[in-house]
Formats: sequence, structure tokens, C-alpha cells
Amino acid sequence: MKRKVRANRPSPGTEELLGPRKARVHRKTRETEVHVELCLDGTGLYEVNSSLPFLDHMLSLFAKHGFFNLEVRATGDTAVDYHHTVEDIGLALGRCFRDALGDKRGIRRFGEASVPMVDAFASAAVDFSGRPHLVYQAAFSSPRVGEMDVELFEEFFRSFSNAAEADLHLRLHYGSNVHHCVEALFKAAARACDIASQIEPRQKGVQSTKGTLTA
Repeated sequence: MKRKVRANRPSPGTEELLGPRKARVHRKTRETEVHVELCLDGTGLYEVNSSLPFLDHMLSLFAKHGFFNLEVRATGDTAVDYHHTVEDIGLALGRCFRDALGDKRGIRRFGEASVPMVDAFASAAVDFSGRPHLVYQAAFSSPRVGEMDVELFEEFFRSFSNAAEADLHLRLHYGSNVHHCVEALFKAAARACDIASQIEPRQKGVQSTKGTLTA
């Protein structure tokens, strides 16, 4: 497996509050090849081609509603199953968040959002604490949306939280249309991640009494 990472880690001082926080991950295995580029201080621009159209839609709206600039290119053994591609995109995106956040100086750390989507309602809370954990509470009326198994979205968010070293809690409160339900989860996650990754002008150093946000 080969992995190339370029990260813009902010240096101490006020300059870190002004410059763009970016990261790039290229992940290649025998099962997938995934390239992700992320800018936390973006405007919601995106270019996404995961080879899975519904996941493309979810990643595009994640970028749009989180105000992240995002590029995703991925190919994988989708003839076998979509699992490897979905999981590895989650890992690469999470790694981009971890690297773009750098030492996490000045970030709010916590973010929470609730999003309605027609008949569906979902909420998300995230802590970029350095301690990865996922709580995922979602029951769907159908096991599939389009050509995708809905169980894959839990795997995506678990991979994301592990690689981002984030404590992520997602809950689908209700909803009948599966498309709307998954979309509400992604939008809520995007808004929560945007809030948590923003710079808090009042914060000096990292938001922790320990003085560090690493495991």
C-alpha cells in the first residue's frame, strides 16, 4: 500500500488564523485507489467522482453545506462490492481533516447541527478530540438507496471518524424516504464539522485543559 500525504500544518502565531488549511491524501491498495484534496477554509466548491453516483451526491453536498473545497477521485473493485471504495474514501477524507487541522490550535473543537430534509430529520455532533469514536443511530425503511446498501454509510462515517481522530455522533430521528434520510445525515455532519473546525478568535492554543488534542 502506498500513501502520499501533503498537509499544511499551521505554525505558531497569528499567521495560522489567516492561511488556508489544506491537505491531500492519495491512498492506493489492491482494492482501491483514492485521491482526496480538502481545504477547510473554502466556499463549498467540489469536484467528485467516486465511481458511485449516490456517494458522489452525498460528498458534493457535504462540501457545499460545510463550506469545504473538496476534490475526490476514486476507483475500486465495485464489481465485487462497494464496501472497499466507500470505506477507503472515508479513511482518506478523515485523514485530510486530521492533517488540515494540524495541531488544532485555535479551533472550536466541538460542533453540533440538526438538519431537516423534507420528511427526514437528523443531527450530528463532533469533537475533534484526537480520540476516534462513532455513535451511529439510524434506522431506514429500506436496506438500499439506489444501488447502494444503506449499511455502507455507517462504514463510511466510522472510517472517517477513525482517520480524523474525531468523536462523531450521528442520529436519524425520523424519516421515511431513504434518500432524504441519508442526505440529512450528511448535511448535519457537514455543518457540525464546519463549526468544529472554525477558528475561535478567543481561543489561545488548543481547547483543552491538557494542552493537547492528540490521543
